Amino acid sequence: MAHTQAPRASPPLPPPEKTNIDVEATAATTAPPPPPHPSPAKQPTTTRLNALTTRIAALAGLETRGVARVPPSQREAASRAALAQIALVWLSTNMTANNLTLAMLGPLVYGLGFADAAALSVFGSLVGVAGAAYLGTFGPRSGCRTMIVARYFMGYYPSKIACLLNVVIMIGYGMIDCIVGGQILSAVSGGHMTVVVGIIVVAVVSWLVAAFGITVFHAYERWAWAPQMVALLLLYGVAGPKFDTASVSTGSGATLHGNRLSFFSLCLSAPVAWAPSAADYFVYLNEATPPWQTFASAFAGMGVAAVMVDLAGVGLASGALRDAGWRGAYETSGGALIVAGYEGIGGFGKFCSVVVALGVIANNIPGTYSAALGFQVLGRGLARVPRWAWVSVSAVIYLACALGGRNSLFDIFEDWLALMGYWVCLWICIVGEEQVLFRRGKDAFDWTAWNDEARLPLGLAALAAFLIGWAGAIVSMDQAYYVGPIAAMVGADGADLGIWVGCGFTLVTFPGLRWLELRRFGR
Repeated sequence: MAHTQAPRASPPLPPPEKTNIDVEATAATTAPPPPPHPSPAKQPTTTRLNALTTRIAALAGLETRGVARVPPSQREAASRAALAQIALVWLSTNMTANNLTLAMLGPLVYGLGFADAAALSVFGSLVGVAGAAYLGTFGPRSGCRTMIVARYFMGYYPSKIACLLNVVIMIGYGMIDCIVGGQILSAVSGGHMTVVVGIIVVAVVSWLVAAFGITVFHAYERWAWAPQMVALLLLYGVAGPKFDTASVSTGSGATLHGNRLSFFSLCLSAPVAWAPSAADYFVYLNEATPPWQTFASAFAGMGVAAVMVDLAGVGLASGALRDAGWRGAYETSGGALIVAGYEGIGGFGKFCSVVVALGVIANNIPGTYSAALGFQVLGRGLARVPRWAWVSVSAVIYLACALGGRNSLFDIFEDWLALMGYWVCLWICIVGEEQVLFRRGKDAFDWTAWNDEARLPLGLAALAAFLIGWAGAIVSMDQAYYVGPIAAMVGADGADLGIWVGCGFTLVTFPGLRWLELRRFGR
């Protein structure tokens, strides 16, 4: 994968006259048209924004399409280059320092030995990768953004709950990316550059690429993996001798099993969080693209990245427990520990650290892009605001959050990330059962109904099963701020069973509720 010739083709933008987000907004309103030539002072704000978008797009190729479906006539032809692009996008997006930092939690927080932490992080990540890759198959087949696809499984209005939660996830990841990048840049400079400056650098570059849209986004991600892979391989070579591969897990019995399960669930939560956005980036691919090929390409890209960064993160953490210098770096920040791993090659190691720090931008761009789309899906009025404007809003929010939470990165990882993983897994259960049990035919979805409430499911069954699953997750969660009664039953430290119990509740209740909904309402 690392030596695959990158494709030159990128998803083409549709013709300007077809790309306006007014498709969503206009379909949702019955208001009379404005006067033919309104005074600029009296023009609605969204009208002025759309006019500005059109002018910018004519000059710079800005993507003006929002959440409107991409019709088959505006898709690119199916090709191997397109499939390679899927793999490269996911490879670039996930071969980043934030995922490396997450893997450190196994030895440092859960007391796991190298072998335990390595196996759990890799297999946990691959399970999450499978969920994200599955949802990504709906991009080419539908031409719809992921949260529009959600309407076919949860209904027009209930799906807005999932959409809101996804906006929270994407902005939350933006915050984490900014903090990780800022910590590394600050550590490389020896403290001469503050974490604040590093955070701003990551946020500004991410905002700029995401604002331009899919063409610039895909061009960036097509190559971003290469320097990251080189830097990561060098990290293995330089820091590898200090990895404590013989370390063993602490604790025993139920306590150890609980720590293992909690870490496995946490590692699963990171890649699976891409599932509610996975289709967003490939809606311009041909609808004839076989879903299994889309899945395989996404799984390959995300999977290779997950394995490489997880093992590096676990190795650094194991070394920090044995090496005093690394331990001191970790006590400064997770980013400082990464920089310490490159100390053996002097100034070039600092250069590699900068490469790793800037690599989080590749992870942050897709999240910023999807957060903007999520805002548009939340309401017809919000859909009138151009996508690039929502990109700007998202960037400002996660920049502010990163500046406020820059000293609490590991707490954010441990508590917030797992919580977000709960709802994504519940949603995937609903999607999977709906497709397997109730929509098994090739033409089971009418994608032209994406904005027609009357032709979409009511979503009552999905909403009920989703809430029941949440109830199961709450009584089984193990977080710093709350430990559910079921979670507390496992060992001395408890175990985070939220994903597993919650999914069990949803999987059991949804089929019956959906059958009743179809029988009563017919949709």
